[in-house]
Amino acid sequence: MGDLHERVALVTGASRGIGRAIALELAGRGATLVVNYRGNTAAAKEVVSLIESEGGRAIAVQADVSVFAEAQRLVKDTLDAFGTLDILVNNAGIARDKLLMRMSEEDWDQVLNTNLKGAFNCIKAVQRTLLRKRSGRIINIGSVVGVTGNAGQANYAAAKAGLIGLTKAVARELGSRHITVNLVAPGYVETDMTADLPAELLNQAVDMIPLGRLAQPQDVAGVVAFLASDAAAYMTGQVLCVDGGMAM
Repeated sequence: MGDLHERVALVTGASRGIGRAIALELAGRGATLVVNYRGNTAAAKEVVSLIESEGGRAIAVQADVSVFAEAQRLVKDTLDAFGTLDILVNNAGIARDKLLMRMSEEDWDQVLNTNLKGAFNCIKAVQRTLLRKRSGRIINIGSVVGVTGNAGQANYAAAKAGLIGLTKAVARELGSRHITVNLVAPGYVETDMTADLPAELLNQAVDMIPLGRLAQPQDVAGVVAFLASDAAAYMTGQVLCVDGGMAM
């Protein structure tokens, strides 16, 4: 499934966790990768090295996607390096979890700006290129809490729910040009973001998951690779929950 040779993919927030797994998976299927990161240069360079060690092509590009000018520069650097762009994966995200009564305006703004506005910025920046090509794949990484809600995550859930609306609206706008826009909504995934959660909370989460385990980043990456491939050419505006059955 999913020969991605001669495709160029940009993955935001690709130095760690789910983004790293997605970058490696797409590269393993033949895509040329742009590994975006905000602060962890060493981790991003490690992803590039892993791709190159397997015979792939990749570059790391620093940019804070919550800032529109930086998202524009990120896309420009991609086009300058490889001449085109075929696949955008909006994965960059942060969490600032607190009960609403303790949540500051800054906690709200930071999460919405990175997780939702960041996706808008990148889509806006790549849109013209994809429209000219009359093809492309945009894949947004949401969360199951954008479907279900979750106490202590009003900002994160709002941003991820907003991504669902953004996905569907842009899918309608770009569909006539053969550009698909879909969203993958992971459940609990074993990453740095969940590593700091109390063991009791993680055990409670596993109890709610019919498949009885947390996801691995690779579980999400495989679904993203499918959506990036020709096998998913007739799917757009869809929300795919990769959550072990948690939200069903």
